[in-house]
Amino acid sequence: MERNYILFDTPARELLYPFTHTRPVAACRLGILTIGEKWEYWLNAGISHLTVPHLQKKYPFKKDETVPAVLIHGSILPDEALVHAIRMLQPGQGLYKENELIANVAPGNNPDAEPVERKEYLGAVSRIRMPWDFFLLNDQAIRNDFELLTKGRISAPVSDTNKVIAPERIFLEDGAIVEHSVLNASTGPIYIGKNAEIMEGCLIRGALAMGEKAVLKMGSKVYGATTLGPGSVGGGEIKNVVMFGHSNKGHDGYLGDAVIGEWCNLGANATCSNLKNNASTVKVWIEAYNKTEPAGLKCGLLMGDYSRCGIGSMLNTGTVIGVSCNVFGGELPPKFIPSFSWGGAAGLESYRLEPALRDAGTWMQFKGRQMEEADRQMLEALFAQFYK
Repeated sequence: MERNYILFDTPARELLYPFTHTRPVAACRLGILTIGEKWEYWLNAGISHLTVPHLQKKYPFKKDETVPAVLIHGSILPDEALVHAIRMLQPGQGLYKENELIANVAPGNNPDAEPVERKEYLGAVSRIRMPWDFFLLNDQAIRNDFELLTKGRISAPVSDTNKVIAPERIFLEDGAIVEHSVLNASTGPIYIGKNAEIMEGCLIRGALAMGEKAVLKMGSKVYGATTLGPGSVGGGEIKNVVMFGHSNKGHDGYLGDAVIGEWCNLGANATCSNLKNNASTVKVWIEAYNKTEPAGLKCGLLMGDYSRCGIGSMLNTGTVIGVSCNVFGGELPPKFIPSFSWGGAAGLESYRLEPALRDAGTWMQFKGRQMEEADRQMLEALFAQFYK
């Protein structure tokens, strides 16, 4: 039966700031694919988003009164059992896990209608709750997506200039280039997307996912559970990092246990701590709570879209940088830098709107894209929320 699948946000999306300032939860990347793309593969159908007003134009909501509307919690990751349970739902039925709605076949195709019959899901559910979940869950997500995308397919050939361990767990899409590097997939699969490139001399331990046209610079060291989203550039020393897409960490310096949004740049020799000197719990600023929360023993940089840090930047353990920030200076800046900030340890100033839009657009042009009207309107609305 044809259905209209809609991934919806809840107020819990605010716990994932700064990443959900500029996208629905389901548009966040984890593993090889975004959450929404995972659902499209599993459902063999397109999805749309039901989210907050300032994001709805860029991530439109599809209304189709001719087929049942199926709403699915956008922070939940699909698997075979869960997808089957959702497919079995009838109009008016809602699927719950411990009093939380997972999915709902909306009565009368009205997405605001409450389920009239409750069904409890007994299986395990994997979901994104906090920003550090992206790197904590990334290893398993890469493995799951690798199986999903490569099942029944044959990899493009791996050049014999490379040293390869566990070649059956390495997959190159058409146009991918990998030469004179060491690829060890015994610790996790290695997926190289269409027209992506691993330059000479790279040392890689899986799991690794590289999106379309992503690049790993010469001599890079990747320790696994790392995602370079489409158009992203990695370099230096990287471990357990998720780059959503179109972002650069192209030079020497360390980045570990970190999440980087889209259209970001880390300058040459930028280094980000992921472990406190006393090995105690890292506390991370949660904007929605206006306080810190424990993130475990390791947590590095969490950087929102359109933000940048200059050459030689040093960033403390668990640093959070909001949307459209320009951070620079050789000393440690504050551990929380609000969106639309400019400066560093010597002090922060607020961006004006037009320079912020100009700089975001310039970075998109540098990466081969033009800022669209939906991007501009989203940033204008977000700026207005910060500077009412």
